Amino acid sequence: MIRHCVFIHFKPTISAHYKAELFNEIDALKSRLPGMLAVHIGTNVSPEEGMDKGFGDGFIVDFADSFARDAYLDDPEHKQTGGRLVAAAEGGIAGILVYDLETDD
Repeated sequence: MIRHCVFIHFKPTISAHYKAELFNEIDALKSRLPGMLAVHIGTNVSPEEGMDKGFGDGFIVDFADSFARDAYLDDPEHKQTGGRLVAAAEGGIAGILVYDLETDD
């Protein structure tokens, strides 16, 4: 399984409503992309102040394998939402952290 972790440092002007809209678009892809198993969305709740380096919101997508993850990355709707996420992030692409983990699950 691939766990695709995406953390965003949103611009301070981005509303909670707009963040939710973007995250809902990611979640909606699950219904039509095979191998996209689960989407977890949330705000950082760590008690360790400052450790998030401003990346206070994010989502994790679980994929059956790297092929499902790669299909997601190539998907036109994902690319469109990804572009909107980059535009909403502080510093553009510098405001997004992506980290993929391969697990035995």
